[in-house]
Amino acid sequence: MRTIGRYLKPYLGRMSFQLLVKLGGTIVELLLPGMLSIILDEYAPTGNMRGVWTTGALMLLCAALAWLGNVCANRMSTNISRKFTLNLRRDLFRRITDLSAAQRDAVTDASLVSRLTSDTYNVHNMVDRMQRLGVRAPIMLLGGIVVALSLDAALTLVLICTLPLLAITIIISSKKGVPLFTRVQQGQDNMVRKIQENMAGARVIRALSRTEWEQNAFADVNEDLAQRQRTADLTMAAVSPIVNFVLNTGLAVVVLVGAWRVHQGLTQPGTIIAFLSYFTIILNSLLMISRLFVMYSKGSASARRIGDILAMEEDLPRQDAPVQPDNAHVTFRNVRFSYNKTTDNVQDITFSLRHGETLGIIGPTGSGKSTLLKLLLRQYDPDGGEILLEGRPLSSLTPEELYTRVGVVFQNDFLMADSIRENIRFGRDVQEDAMLSAVDCAQAGFVHEKEGGLDFMLNVKGRNLSGGQQQRVLIARSLAADPRLLLLDDCSSALDFRTDRELRRALRDRHGEATTILVAQRVSAVMAADHILVMDKGRIIGQGKHDELVQSCPMYRQLCLLQLGGDAL
Repeated sequence: MRTIGRYLKPYLGRMSFQLLVKLGGTIVELLLPGMLSIILDEYAPTGNMRGVWTTGALMLLCAALAWLGNVCANRMSTNISRKFTLNLRRDLFRRITDLSAAQRDAVTDASLVSRLTSDTYNVHNMVDRMQRLGVRAPIMLLGGIVVALSLDAALTLVLICTLPLLAITIIISSKKGVPLFTRVQQGQDNMVRKIQENMAGARVIRALSRTEWEQNAFADVNEDLAQRQRTADLTMAAVSPIVNFVLNTGLAVVVLVGAWRVHQGLTQPGTIIAFLSYFTIILNSLLMISRLFVMYSKGSASARRIGDILAMEEDLPRQDAPVQPDNAHVTFRNVRFSYNKTTDNVQDITFSLRHGETLGIIGPTGSGKSTLLKLLLRQYDPDGGEILLEGRPLSSLTPEELYTRVGVVFQNDFLMADSIRENIRFGRDVQEDAMLSAVDCAQAGFVHEKEGGLDFMLNVKGRNLSGGQQQRVLIARSLAADPRLLLLDDCSSALDFRTDRELRRALRDRHGEATTILVAQRVSAVMAADHILVMDKGRIIGQGKHDELVQSCPMYRQLCLLQLGGDAL
């Protein structure tokens, strides 16, 4: 809840004024039953119509003031809640985008989506309801008790006797509610994850005729969430019936005692009517408070989940380090890394590249090729060894210093639902000529054949382009800013051999000054590189040029035989 307090702090002034307006409207509303009692007990029996009309007019004025005060206060609370949630969601999104890959792996994308949507919604509702009812309900409760006590102390004692039982009920339910609603949000995470998996793999699921199986799997996740929601709702739903039962029992006792006191001449009928009105006010106030505790339980559980993300410290901080004498552009020295911190995914990785050189990395699936690029982009820090860029350790570079030098195409990259122009520009200051040059170099001439050219609108994930066309747009994006370091992770797997060859030729001619690291499955894609790494099981088992590796590395030679044939050797 500290997170909520920090974000509400700028609005304390407006909240205080809103609370004063709400307080004034509530107090005025509490005067109405008392005025009714005066009309019934003093003016009506004596026929004082002037007093009746005057008091009635005052009641109308008080009712109008109470309505106006509540409307103004509710509008103010709505604006405060909206702005509060806007800032909270904005900062949460920024923090999520700043999380390291390891932190995202630990939290999971599904949980982050749930926290950014349903959790912020629950917190918004809590803050809004607390402002609207958090003042009105307690004041109506306490004010009703005080005024009722002034009307008839004996009847008020009946009401006061019910309060301890009601307080115990609300406190116990609220303590149970927070952990229960935390479990509900965790179930929500599981459902979001399942939906994401099904949406991403819809084509595969349908192609393999696994639709019914996935529907059953989703039904299990949905049933689990429903059970968690049912447990939480039943626990919190027990509050209202208990409160109603206790208060209605008290109301019946008040009617009986009040009738007896009127019969004995100890009180007036108007007083009893006014007291019953206050009792109804108190009843409604307690019901509102019980609903507030339900809302608080949901909001508190969500606030803790949001606070956990906002409180995450940067696990890849910048560390000052001296520039090392190194003429290489990229240097790996005895680098090792493990995702689960038990078994190394890559180990003993050592190589260096000079400016403008090309490194090809080839090897079987799972050999650690893409992991090297992730380490070079500092999505993770190595567990051992060091990585240098122009003689500077990666940990000494700011994100801006690192990423403005790099152009990258990942193995599983994405396109936005926007124009091709904006997908290539990607929010950067890229001129039109640079974009057209990048399109030409990436062999993406098909763009000019589309309606509108660069302004052609893409569907979500670029679904209205073929796989090869998507890859060429992604390559154009990486080239548009003329990067000094180009990382291509199996980015030509969907291209035919001719297009792949023309792409590599264009990269040499137009971006030959850029240092290039190319991860590929095809020998033809890496054989012309200045250096080639052959990887297997996280280790470098071969390093050199094509001709050298054909002679010295059995795995590379076997790949050449399988893909190029004996004549090519």
